[in-house]
Amino acid sequence: MIELRNLTKTFYLNGRAKTVARDVCAVFPTGRSVALLGRNGAGKSSLLKMIAGSLDPSSGEILSTGTISWPVGFAGSFHPDLTGAQNTRFIARLYGVDTDALLEFVERFAELGAHFRLPLRSYSSGMRSRLAFGVSVGIPFDTYLIDEVTSVGDAAFRRRSTEVLHERMRTASAVVVSHSMPTVRQLCDMGAVLEDGALTIYEDLEEAIARHERNMAA
Repeated sequence: MIELRNLTKTFYLNGRAKTVARDVCAVFPTGRSVALLGRNGAGKSSLLKMIAGSLDPSSGEILSTGTISWPVGFAGSFHPDLTGAQNTRFIARLYGVDTDALLEFVERFAELGAHFRLPLRSYSSGMRSRLAFGVSVGIPFDTYLIDEVTSVGDAAFRRRSTEVLHERMRTASAVVVSHSMPTVRQLCDMGAVLEDGALTIYEDLEEAIARHERNMAA
């Protein structure tokens, strides 16, 4: 369970303020996969980062039970001078999971070949994303934060990504950001719409999608 209590986040740029969350109160229930919908720039990724703990709110608080992933596929915490394998081992130790098991899963899943044992600075952006996705879903979190991750890689990799996410979500919760409604319908069973700093929770996923599409058309 993730609870947002009077959550506010305002960014300031060149003397101008943009509020992406304004006194938000909401609950993402345990065992549910919530589609987080909103137009570009609404603040969806910022909200995920606040839930993950990598971005501080301006005010309010976030309460949670269980373990929460960083946004799945996020490669920002990798060290460029370490190899893919070394980065994977470091994260395994950091999160207290079986190092060899995670290494085996990521090497098989990401399909980086010899690059898995080369420095990260030699990777293309796509290779970084594949490594990051593999490390993210290789760790058994209670809640996964997913930000447009199924757009990574070729069709075969995207299909495999969706399959492993389905497998993880049999026993875990998720908050999913995606502009693809087919992906949302595949992965989620309820929705939330972020619009002009307000977050509205919908028990019915189709109702959330309809609200989002009306916002986009306005």
